[in-house]
Amino acid sequence: MAEHKQLSAKNVLGCVLAGGQSRRMGGGDKSLMDLGGKTMLEMILARFTSQVPSIILNANGDPSRFARFNLPVFADPVGDFAGPLAGILAGMTFAKERMPGVTHVVSVAGDTPFFPTSLVKRLCSSVPADKPVIALASSSDKLHPVFGLWPVSLHSDLHSWLTTGQSGKVLAFVDRHDSVEVSFDTDPQTGLDPFFNANKPDDLATVRNALSSPIS
Repeated sequence: MAEHKQLSAKNVLGCVLAGGQSRRMGGGDKSLMDLGGKTMLEMILARFTSQVPSIILNANGDPSRFARFNLPVFADPVGDFAGPLAGILAGMTFAKERMPGVTHVVSVAGDTPFFPTSLVKRLCSSVPADKPVIALASSSDKLHPVFGLWPVSLHSDLHSWLTTGQSGKVLAFVDRHDSVEVSFDTDPQTGLDPFFNANKPDDLATVRNALSSPIS
C-alpha cells in the first residue's frame, strides 16, 4: 500500500477565532482581557507563532482594536456573528484569495490560552496532504471542534452550507466529510485540560491561578 504524503505546517495558515460576542463574559473581547500583565490573545499567539508560518485574526467590528498585534484581521464573510464555522470560512477565504500556497487552515479559539504547543504538528501528521480530511482535537474523550485542521479545498462547500441556512454547528458540517480525531493530554504546566476555555468571569480566575502557580 502506497504511503500518503504527509502535510507540512509550512502549507498551513493559523486562524485565531476571536469573533464571538462574549455574552457569558458580559460582552467585549475576551481575547483582550488582562490575565496578569498579558492578554489572552498574547498568550495564544505566544503558543501559535512557533507552530505556523502565518496567522490571521478572525474578528468582527472595528479591526483597529487589534492593531498592536500587527496581524491581518478578517471578519466573517457570511452572516452576522454566525459562529465558529463562519470564522473557519474566513480563514479559508483569506487563504484562497491571498495565499495560494496554503492548503489548510488550523483554527484555534480566542479564549483558550493553554492549547497544546504540539497542536499543529500532530493535526498535520494525522491527515494525508493529498486528500481533504478534517482533523479535530480532543481531550478526556471530548471533542473540541473549534480546534481543527481544515482543507481549503472545502471552501466552496462550507460557503454553500452557511449561505443556505444549514446548521451552524461545527460537527454538522464535519459529518459531511472524512475526518479524524487527535487526542491530547492534560497540560503539564497547569494541570488543566489543554482546551480549557475562559467563558465566564470565574474562568479568568482559574487561568490567573494557573499562571501564578504552575505545576512545573
